[in-house]
Amino acid sequence: MLFSQNRDELRRFYVEAWRKYREALPLQPLEALICEVIALHPEYHTMLENEEQAIAQEFSAENGQGNPFLHMGMHIGIREQLSTNRPPGIVAAYEALLKRLGDRHEAEHRMMECLGQAMWEAQRSGMPPDEVAYLECVNRL
Repeated sequence: MLFSQNRDELRRFYVEAWRKYREALPLQPLEALICEVIALHPEYHTMLENEEQAIAQEFSAENGQGNPFLHMGMHIGIREQLSTNRPPGIVAAYEALLKRLGDRHEAEHRMMECLGQAMWEAQRSGMPPDEVAYLECVNRL
């Protein structure tokens, strides 16, 4: 489900996972990962507890609004990269950053800057993300 191209389905998946977590219901591994990330962001809890708002709300960078689903998705993407060490070397780069910062959440936020740049460049060029440039960026953090 998380790989759907339908925005509403993706958002509903987050909302449902968070509901199950709050009700202490069993979670699938992906739902548990999503809930770990949601738990780190109390500023999103109220929105996620209102399904209509979560599904319908528009987030505009022009109005200074970050998209919480993009933000959480980037956390999840980074955690998936770390679980597979892709691109090769990302785990070592992350561990060095984590050692320096001492905070997993902050390390992921710093990595998001690099990931966001790589995604933007890929979208702009119509090419896959440049894993080498992404890894170099993380190594520079």
